[in-house]
Amino acid sequence: FCSRFRFSGRVLGLALVHQYLLDAFFTRPFYKALLRLPVALSDLESLDFEFHQSLQWIKEHDVSLQGELELTFAVTEEVFGQVLEKELKPGGRNVPVTEKNKKEYLERIVRWRLERGVSEQTESLVRGFYEVVDPRLVSVFDARELELVIAGTAEIDLLDWRNNTEYRSGYHDQHPVVAWFWQAIERFTNEQRLRLLQFVTGTSSIPFEGFAALRGSIGSRKFCIEKWGKPNSLPRAHTCFNRLDLPPYPTFEVLFEKLLLAVEETNTFGIE
Repeated sequence: FCSRFRFSGRVLGLALVHQYLLDAFFTRPFYKALLRLPVALSDLESLDFEFHQSLQWIKEHDVSLQGELELTFAVTEEVFGQVLEKELKPGGRNVPVTEKNKKEYLERIVRWRLERGVSEQTESLVRGFYEVVDPRLVSVFDARELELVIAGTAEIDLLDWRNNTEYRSGYHDQHPVVAWFWQAIERFTNEQRLRLLQFVTGTSSIPFEGFAALRGSIGSRKFCIEKWGKPNSLPRAHTCFNRLDLPPYPTFEVLFEKLLLAVEETNTFGIE
C-alpha cells in the first residue's frame, strides 16, 4: 500500500526536477512534510478551525488557573468505530498539562492532529520524493516557496480578483483604504500577488473558475477584506475564512509598506 505513496513521491520529485508544473492543491503542512520542517499551530487553522481555536485559547491562557480542564498528554480518537486513548508521549495519560510544559503539549497535539492516520503514508511519499530530488535542491525553500515552484505562478487576473472580493466592518469598494489596497496590488509583481494570496488563503492556487470559486475550510469563501485594528497595526490573515484584516491606514504609503511587510517577511507572520 505504501509503495503507491512512494511512487507518488517519485512522480512529484520528477515533476520538480523537470520543472513540470502541477495543477494540484496541497496543504501547507504537506509542503512542510516534504521539506521535513516542523508544523506549527497556525498550520491547523485551515484544516480544523474549532480545534485550532481551542488550542489557541490554551496557548493564550494560564492553564494552571483552569483546574476544570484536567488536561494530560493523552487524547482520544475514534478508530474503526472504537474510541481509543492515544498517549502523546510515553506515560502521557499520567502527565498533567501545566503552564511549564504547555508548549510541549501544544507541539505534540498539533503534530498528532496533522499526522494521525497518515504518518506512514506521508513518510513513504517523502522517501520517494527524495529518491529523485537532491535534498540540497529544496533546502533553500520554505513551504510557501516550494508551493510556488511545484504549483506554478499563474498570472492573477486583478479584475476578477476585485470583482469577487467582499468587504466587512465599514469597508466597501469605494472606501479610500480599499482603493489604496488595490492600487498597491497593481504595483505588486505577480509573485508578490501570489504571496499575498498565500498569506490570506493559505495557498497560491487559483481555481479554474477564478476567484468566484475560492474555498475556505467549510466551503465556498470569497476573498474578504475587513476593517480591523489601529492605524499602526500590521495586517492580519484568517486563512480559514480567506479574510484579510486591514487596518485603516492614514496614507497609501503606510498601507503599501505594511502590506509589503506582511507579504515578504515570513510564512507565519500575522496569521491566526
